Amino acid sequence: MSVTTTVRWITDRHFLGVDSEDHSVVLSGQKEAIGVKPSQMLLIALASCSSVDVVEIMEKKRKPLTMLEVSATGEQDPDPPWPYRRIHLKYRLSGDGLTEKAVSQAISLSLNKYCSVAATVRGVAEITTEFEIIT
Repeated sequence: MSVTTTVRWITDRHFLGVDSEDHSVVLSGQKEAIGVKPSQMLLIALASCSSVDVVEIMEKKRKPLTMLEVSATGEQDPDPPWPYRRIHLKYRLSGDGLTEKAVSQAISLSLNKYCSVAATVRGVAEITTEFEIIT
């Protein structure tokens, strides 16, 4: 499967990223950013990729979510090219009948089987998780 995205330079260090279905996001590579920093987009991509999986898995388990929020914290090397070495994902979830076992399994399946971003990042960065069920 092949996917093509495009990044267009707007001005200064600002760019427009466009996906294969013509959705766009503004990215910036300077301190006075008008968009997301590319390296932080990686964290957003990982959290959102896993979020999609967790929502779908919980639906299949007949435990649909009413709320999901994932925060990603990354630790980068201090020197160029500043790769992430550790990424920690914290999931906050709500829904009727959620159990720790079901949530833990959904997160594990996402990060170890389904999420393409996790599969790509895993070779460079250690991914750790925690979750909180909000009642």
